[in-house]
Amino acid sequence: MIIIPALDLMNGQIVRLQQGDYDKQTKFTASPIEQFEEYVAQGAKYLHLVDLDGAKDPAQRQLFTIKHIVEGVKAPIQVGGGVRTIEDVQKLLDIGVERVVVGSTAVQNPEEVKSWFDEFGADSFVLALDTRIEKDQKLIAISGWLETTDQTLESVIENFQEVGLEHVLCTDISRDGMLQGSNVQLYQELVQKYPKINFQASGGIGGLEDLEELNQANVYGVIVGRALLENKFTTKEAIACLQK
Repeated sequence: MIIIPALDLMNGQIVRLQQGDYDKQTKFTASPIEQFEEYVAQGAKYLHLVDLDGAKDPAQRQLFTIKHIVEGVKAPIQVGGGVRTIEDVQKLLDIGVERVVVGSTAVQNPEEVKSWFDEFGADSFVLALDTRIEKDQKLIAISGWLETTDQTLESVIENFQEVGLEHVLCTDISRDGMLQGSNVQLYQELVQKYPKINFQASGGIGGLEDLEELNQANVYGVIVGRALLENKFTTKEAIACLQK
C-alpha cells in the first residue's frame, strides 16, 4: 500500500473542508508546491490534488495554478474536481497531470466517460466513487454528496470494467475528514471481489494505527489529507509504519 498525500485547493490556497462542506473550511498558509515537495522529500511517490473551484464551477478551474504545481513538483499527480467534458480531460493531461479523477460525471453520463477511456486509455483515469452505506447497500453519492443515487458501487465498477477500468478511489463518506479510522471491511470486500483493480482508500485516517489496520485490506494506496496537514504523523512515519 502506498501513501498518497492529498491537497484541496481553493483560489490557489490549501484548504480542508469538513464532510465536503464549503462553509466549513480550514485554510493553511503553506504554498501547494512547498507542501507537496515536503511530502515528496519524505518519500511520497504519488500525489492527489482536488481543485475545489473547478468542482464548484468548471469555468473557474485553476489550470494555471495546477500547471505550476505539476511542473514544480517531482512526483506524478492525479487531479480531480468538476471534470465534466472531454475538453476538461484534454486540458489536464496537456499540462502534465498523470491521471484525471472523474466522479459525478462517470455516474451520471457513463457512456460519455467510457468514450474518454477509449480515447485516452484506462490508465489515464481514476474513478472517484463516493459511497454512502445504507441498509448494507453501497450507494453512490454525487454533486458534492448532496444527492444519493440508486446506483451501487458494484454496478458502476462493473459497467466500467467493460473499458478496462484500472483505478478506483473509493471514499466512505461517513468517515471523511473525521480522523476516526477507515472502513477496512469495505476495502477488503472490494479487493477480494475485484482483484485486478487498484483501489485507493480515502477517508478517516487519523493516526498510524489506522494505516496499520487498513494495510490488511491490501488496497493499492491510501489518500491522506487532513492527518498530514495537522501533523498527526509525517509522510516519512507513515511509510515506515507500512514497511514494518
